[in-house]
Amino acid sequence: MIRRSVLMAVALSLPLLAHAGEAPETPQQLKGGKVISVEEAGKLAQGKGVTFVDTRSVINFGKGHVPGAVTAAYKEKSEKVENFDASVDSFDFAKIPADKSAKIVFYSDGPTGWKSYKASVLAIQKGHTNVMYMRGGFAEWTAKSLPVER
Repeated sequence: MIRRSVLMAVALSLPLLAHAGEAPETPQQLKGGKVISVEEAGKLAQGKGVTFVDTRSVINFGKGHVPGAVTAAYKEKSEKVENFDASVDSFDFAKIPADKSAKIVFYSDGPTGWKSYKASVLAIQKGHTNVMYMRGGFAEWTAKSLPVER
């Protein structure tokens, strides 16, 4: 009986263990900004006056990115939680438009890509008023066969 209980407990915990190494998904809302779909971002990319900011590593940026995007790698040491401690992270705002009302779209890998979420939060905290977070990230961008620049 005990053996059966132990086996049952192990079997029930396997799905949890399979996801233990994965990052949690980012929040679906962005206070002071807007979470946008990849489709919305694609439409914005066709126009002018929007800066796309790729927060992935320079290496990943070089493998492909949203056309016209700038690379601004977010160096993340904080926890992957909504109320993260930005003081342990590093992000260079030099490539972000100085105009606080400029349209900015941040993205990284996808829904578990916290770098872009965190950069969005910091931009809002610095007074940017037109911040958008493409939660689906570059993974969904390429899955939808949207244009890629290398």
